[in-house]
Amino acid sequence: MHKSWPDAHAIARDAAKPLAAELTPVVAATGRVLAAAVRCERPVPAFDNAAMDGYAVTGDGPWAIRGRVLAGSAAAGSLAPGTAVEIATGALLPEGAEAVLPYEDCRVEDDLVIGVIGPRRHIRRAGDALSPGTLIAPAGRVVTATVAAAALQAGAEQVLAHRSPTVTMLVTGDEVITAGSPGPGQVRDTFTGLVTAVTARAGGRLATSQRLPDDPAALTAALAAAGTDVIVVSGSSSAGAADHLHRLLGEATATWLVRGVACRPGHPQALAVLPDGRFVVSLPGNPYAGLVAVLTLLEPLVAALAGRPPTSLPTATVTGPAKLMPGGVRIVPVGPDGDLGTAGPVGLHAAAAAGSLAVLPGDWTDGDPAVILAVP
Repeated sequence: MHKSWPDAHAIARDAAKPLAAELTPVVAATGRVLAAAVRCERPVPAFDNAAMDGYAVTGDGPWAIRGRVLAGSAAAGSLAPGTAVEIATGALLPEGAEAVLPYEDCRVEDDLVIGVIGPRRHIRRAGDALSPGTLIAPAGRVVTATVAAAALQAGAEQVLAHRSPTVTMLVTGDEVITAGSPGPGQVRDTFTGLVTAVTARAGGRLATSQRLPDDPAALTAALAAAGTDVIVVSGSSSAGAADHLHRLLGEATATWLVRGVACRPGHPQALAVLPDGRFVVSLPGNPYAGLVAVLTLLEPLVAALAGRPPTSLPTATVTGPAKLMPGGVRIVPVGPDGDLGTAGPVGLHAAAAAGSLAVLPGDWTDGDPAVILAVP
């Protein structure tokens, strides 16, 4: 029996546990999900340093210049009262320095710095920004470039992150080509790019894409050889003479989690799990229906495997004409302003132009809110 669209999406979201966590170099962990919190391991800043270009001074002025300290170089020893060193922003502060006089707040005459120490000392003390143990990012957070930079600044060289899910794409069909202009009866593979983008958006990685003929033996071998967490099969999802996937999964004693969804387009989509734990996502052969299935089943599944916490799907007010599906949902392109536009042929071109899809239940009326799916 077909699942409702909300149930199918929820089943895919809840079907998998996060993959095992592993210690990962911080930069390599970008895009992955933290399995443990990241905390500051060393003070930030790590040493007392100048907050402005100018002169580090101590005691009463005027101050005799005794050297220069640039960022990255060793400090110029201890400062005696009445002395100064020229110093660059971020440079290690000499021992005993009481303040930094910015260039614009002082002048130099005969190797003497003349000026007045104001209320601001322009010194950053060790640990002013962060002290050891301070939380940088909690478990469950996706490691962004900014999180990675903050972790490195705080002394974390490695983080505990969930492994990224891997995906195999099997594009079936004698009529499908992967390059060049299609000849009579041929079509280009439109699935690999969609699956690659959505997999990456959900925190996974497409490991390989392979085109297969309409041959059950070839599909059987490819399913067995796929060493990834998820296998996506486009086409071969219905009951026609060239559709073998469902029979082969039955012979492999796969467990069906979703076998058809009450939606248009995309109702033949399916989700199963093989006895060894690998998931199989079945996409309809129609490109637009395949896009719907990718967003319905593949994206929430990969996100769960990646360790991303479940979130509520966004909704927005939707207006315009729509042909609804009694007892199910109609999934149609919608513009950024929530306008469905004029009713007409729906396909990848319309989804690309609109940028989002609206999930319209059978009782939806013009102006009601609807779930919005972002097109990759």
